[in-house]
This record gives sequence, structure tokens and C-alpha cells, in this order.
Amino acid sequence: WILVGSSTSTLLIASKDQIGFETTVSIVVLKLLFRVLLLPVFVNCSFDSSPKKMDENTCTFKIILGSSSVARQKILAEMGYEFTIMTADIDEKGIRKEKPEELVMALAEAKADAIISKLQTIVNQEKDVKSTLLIAADTVVVHEGMIREKPSSEEEARQFIKGYSGRHTATVSSVLVTNLKTGFRKGEWDKVEIYFHDIPDQIIDNLIEEGIVLNVAGGLIIEHPLILPYVKQVVGTTDSVMGLPKALTERLIKEAL
Repeated sequence: WILVGSSTSTLLIASKDQIGFETTVSIVVLKLLFRVLLLPVFVNCSFDSSPKKMDENTCTFKIILGSSSVARQKILAEMGYEFTIMTADIDEKGIRKEKPEELVMALAEAKADAIISKLQTIVNQEKDVKSTLLIAADTVVVHEGMIREKPSSEEEARQFIKGYSGRHTATVSSVLVTNLKTGFRKGEWDKVEIYFHDIPDQIIDNLIEEGIVLNVAGGLIIEHPLILPYVKQVVGTTDSVMGLPKALTERLIKEAL
């Protein structure tokens, strides 16, 4: 599926002005739009440098996104890149670090290593003229000094979101880029602070019922049309909260080439 149209941030910012807190119809429409926007993106090469237009002749390297996250797939596509998708079958709970920055980097490293092991059984990178870049990433929420990953249940997700109401929290996201042809590897992390207004219980119940919050770190989806009106301030970028900071990813891609 290829997504064509306005960026998520542009649409949702416009939606914020249009949503009435008690306008059920508007919320339903926005929820449907949100689902459409998060349709998976399955593409398979790379765009050249700006202006980023699809051109078979200017495709000088390949990208593999090591993530099943629809949000990360959409962000990378918005950046103008084509890519293939591979996922890493690792036990994330088996990797523990005290500091969130160390944890997200360790998880990205483990994901990259697992995917490289898969690739070694199906392709010989040395025979490929073009460089292949593998992008791995991870995100956690840090709330009151505690690291939060994906909720283990609906009750935990509800507890997480209620904890954000009227308070603030943070996300830490890592990006790791490996050039499979040269062996170059570099990763960094990015932190964002998010401040919330009070979030009504009904909104939390609707989010839990929808189920998407169960699949993201800390049950946190600030771009969701139900939660967006209650986001007071974001110190950083929304794409980083969603799991793939654009500026950091772009810089690491350029360095890897």
C-alpha cells in the first residue's frame, strides 16, 4: 500500500481545531481517518537525494526497515524513501538495562543483529552492487523515572494513560543504521518531553476499547485524534514520539553512505 496525501502532523493539527470535545460524529470520522493513515507501507528501494522523486535510474542504495511498526513505516515513507520490511524475532523482555537510553540502544542492536543473521541465510550482500542500509529502532516511555514498554494488558494500559493525565512524561527513541556492504554501524537516541491536560476517563476507555494503545510503548499515541486535544505541549518532535525521529534518521543514513 502506498500512502498519498498530507502528512499526519498536518492533518491532525487541522483536526485539533475542528474537534468539539463533545462531538461524537467528528471523533468517529477522525478515528476512521487515523486507521487509514496507518495502513502499512510496503516499498522496496530508496529515493535519491532532494528533490526526492521516484526514479529507477537514481536509486543508488537500498533500505531495509527492521520494524513491524506501521508508524515507523509511514514516517520513513514520508521522508521520501522506499524500503523493504523485515522484523526481528527477539525476546525484548530478556534485554534489560537500568537507563532508558542504554535499553533502547541495546534493543536496536539486538534487532539489527537478528535481521542480519536472517539475511545471511538468504542473500550474499557482497554480490550486490548497491549498498544496503538496515535501520533498526526502539522506543520506551519514561514516566516518573520508570521505564514503560508496551502494556501487558488493558488494565496496565489504562493505568499508564491515567498517569499521564494532567502531568508530563517522556519518550526515548533509538535509531541504529548499519551499512551491510561496508560494515559501518552507528546509532543514537532522541528524547522528547510531553505535557498533558487532564484526560477524561471516557477518552481513556475509548482508547483501550480501540486497542491500538496496547501495541505501543507506554500506551502512548499522542498523534491519535482522541488524545491529541489533551496534549498541552511537546518539547521535541512528534515523529520521535512515534518511534522514528526524522532528523536523526536522515543524518545517520547520510553518515552510513
